[in-house]
Amino acid sequence: MPNSVITKSLKFKSKNMFRYLFLLLFTVVLFSCSDNEEVDFEPVEQTPPEPTEPTPPTPPTVVGIPCENGMANGFPCSGYDLMSLMSPNDLNATEGNDSWGWADTSTGKEYALMGLDNGTAFVDISDPVNPIYLGKLPTQTSSSPWRDIKVYKDHAFIVSEAPGHGMQVFDLTRLRNVSNPPQTFTTDAVYSDFGSAHNIVINEDSGYAYAVGTARSGPFNGGPAFINIQDPKNPVNEGGYAMDRYSHDAQVVTYNGPDSDYLGKEILIGSNEDQVVIVDITDKSNPINISSISYNNVEYTHQGWFTEDQRYFILGDELDEAQLGFKTKTVIMDFTDLDNPLVHFNYEGPTNAIDHNGYVKGDTFYLANYSAGVRFLDISNIGNKSMTEVGFFDTYPESNTARFNGVWNVYPFLPSGNIIVSDIDRGLFIIRKSS
Repeated sequence: MPNSVITKSLKFKSKNMFRYLFLLLFTVVLFSCSDNEEVDFEPVEQTPPEPTEPTPPTPPTVVGIPCENGMANGFPCSGYDLMSLMSPNDLNATEGNDSWGWADTSTGKEYALMGLDNGTAFVDISDPVNPIYLGKLPTQTSSSPWRDIKVYKDHAFIVSEAPGHGMQVFDLTRLRNVSNPPQTFTTDAVYSDFGSAHNIVINEDSGYAYAVGTARSGPFNGGPAFINIQDPKNPVNEGGYAMDRYSHDAQVVTYNGPDSDYLGKEILIGSNEDQVVIVDITDKSNPINISSISYNNVEYTHQGWFTEDQRYFILGDELDEAQLGFKTKTVIMDFTDLDNPLVHFNYEGPTNAIDHNGYVKGDTFYLANYSAGVRFLDISNIGNKSMTEVGFFDTYPESNTARFNGVWNVYPFLPSGNIIVSDIDRGLFIIRKSS
């Protein structure tokens, strides 16, 4: 047989062998399956795993300009870093005045509300190193160096000493959807039962606003006007208090301090030019003067704030440094007995600068100190007549003299720990305690 034939014959046999083996294997598998129970091929419902909360991302470390060797970007400092700075020109204004803050609990974002001569600026400071100027609510009438802002139920309430200004109401939730900043905003409501006012005070517990420093010729002699703002866009006039004349500033609290006679009462502490007055305003139709107190070397009783236990009241006199040559003087009053308030002691600061607004958070007193910037005072030992400066940030390096330049206000209540500082000359500062 030729080799080619032999080769073809071998290939044919090999192919048949492979076919035979395949058929044999298939038969074995088939009979194996038939010996078993019928297989159910319906899909089995799977129980999904329990959902788990996503792990939140680690927030980025915020790095501004650190306070090193006593300076941050040319500003003297101790213990506080500069996050950012926006000048009045950046905010389309000539000068700054008051400030406040808003933390949006729905989005977690934080905002600075900056008073200006020609309106109120809204700045997203969620990234404090890269703030975003969202826009401005223009003054209701004319420009003025005096403007004041407070927040309640996600609304800003704004007054000014501009004639006929009234109280502007602005819904801050509108800031969530600013797509093309900066914008020019309009008010959501205007309360016009008074014209000008120096300041606005809000007790968030009760839902009342108190306009202070209204016209001396008005129905309350410049004393506080009572405004129900529980429905923010529909403020309601509920009278006022005229017995103690002009109130330049005030704090109103639902009292929870050491004097058991007044627990749960709504108490107003008025800084009234030459004295501090304590008034029970629980019944708006019948406010009752509890007591009043003055102190040595009164020049202008300006503004004060309770310690968190409501035992002490920390007061600033705005003109004593300039008129009498004091170093920055702060008067601490003992309000353990509201019927019998006492002067506890005086704190003297390291410079001659004028003290302006001050606020308490925990054991720290945050003082807007005009040309000396912001001063940070440890008040943990205030009961033993001791306060100690533990830091500062000086926005006005030119001098620390008794002049009306520099810091107007400081807002220390943001959850992030960022601090809003409004400076008359240089605008909006965001600072933060050094880590």
